[in-house]
Amino acid sequence: MAAYDYDLFVIGGGSGGVRAARVAASLGKRVAIAEEYRFGGTCVIRGCVPKKLFVYASQYTEHFEDAVGFGWEVGERSFDWKKLIAAKDKEIERLEGLYRRGLENNGAEIIATRAELVDAHTVRLLKTGKTVTADKIVIATGGTPNPHAALPGHELCISSNEAFHLPELPRSILIAGGGYIAVEFANIFHGLGVDTTLIYRGQEILSRFDQDMRQGLHKAMVEKGIRILLTDVIQEVTRAPAGGLIAKTMCGETIAVDTVMLALGRDPNTKGLGLDAAGVAVDERGAVVVDKYSRTSVENIYALGDVTNRVQLTPVAIHEAMCFIETVYRNNPTSPDYDLIPTAVFSQPEIGTVGLSEEEAAARYPELEIYRAEFRPMKATLSGRAEKTIMKLVVDAESRKVVGAHILGHDAGEMAQLLGVSLKAGVTKDDFDRTMAVHPTASEELVTMYNPSYRIRDGQRV
Repeated sequence: MAAYDYDLFVIGGGSGGVRAARVAASLGKRVAIAEEYRFGGTCVIRGCVPKKLFVYASQYTEHFEDAVGFGWEVGERSFDWKKLIAAKDKEIERLEGLYRRGLENNGAEIIATRAELVDAHTVRLLKTGKTVTADKIVIATGGTPNPHAALPGHELCISSNEAFHLPELPRSILIAGGGYIAVEFANIFHGLGVDTTLIYRGQEILSRFDQDMRQGLHKAMVEKGIRILLTDVIQEVTRAPAGGLIAKTMCGETIAVDTVMLALGRDPNTKGLGLDAAGVAVDERGAVVVDKYSRTSVENIYALGDVTNRVQLTPVAIHEAMCFIETVYRNNPTSPDYDLIPTAVFSQPEIGTVGLSEEEAAARYPELEIYRAEFRPMKATLSGRAEKTIMKLVVDAESRKVVGAHILGHDAGEMAQLLGVSLKAGVTKDDFDRTMAVHPTASEELVTMYNPSYRIRDGQRV
């Protein structure tokens, strides 16, 4: 057997790469992990975590307004963007430190440099030019915002990466995209007092979500004052003579704003990694092709997380890393389970969902029962806010199994996590019906919808 410098070399210090490196090192393996930017990856450094902190900050506008209905008098208030950025940066620094200490405490070697493949067992460290060898290699370099380079003026725009480090809060912003990143940032900037417009090429935002969730959120956003342009795209971005930017759209709109943000999807971060030299196959989008055990076309090289473009969620990357550990180091071949993944959109109101949308379920099952409730949450009765909560269960009529659960409303993400456990366990509608309600809560609606709102048979509502 060849004598390698390491048993495992991980390229990329995000959630999946760090988990694989840390656990392998804890098992006594000689492990090194290379990261060219900061440990924690997109999620911790410039994704889920700072975004959720921004969401919290942006909600205070409504909290102050709602307080009046409950007898509070809220005095003069102001918002300091720079204080938020400083507080966010301090928390991100703390979290990155935890990632580093976890690696160090388990004996993994941290290498702060870009790493590229030379061949199937050799990695070049760009900072020093040194090459090292490893028995196993894991590629966990994540994804990167699509720059939309075909758009004239794209270099004048920002992505979600830069949104976390803007020196000043813009007075106005145009966000291109209809996925969860675009929608979440539209709500964030609006909540912070920014004049916000969202433009999306599709007929409705959030194309992969249940139609009731999409339409309900759209309506809520418009009622808050967010402008949403559908079936339209930006064709050109130029600098305005007096400052700011001018965006021209396919449908003839001319929009003057301080900032244009492109949230048009993310690409696998594989450029310049030396995949060709090592013989690692990629697909047409540049994603690393893997089998069900996350093994690439090269037997000793694996890939985890967004770089494979399977399911772009942080918990999925961590799950894939643990499956890699089981397969490679515990002699227990384990493939990731992608069925019934709960997810949330931290819009305002939130969306929490698990399982099939009504549209997906209608294409899969001969007959469905749809249970749907739309109501004004209790808090809104005194605050005077008109926002609605929507809850929906999608049930296979034959087996009575709940195949989809969808919520639009406050704390929907928290509820989706618990619903994920229930659906994973194979819960039926009868189980929901037998469960006592917790009163007064919004979530009690989930167990008190006894009669279907409507049925779908052979794809048609009846």
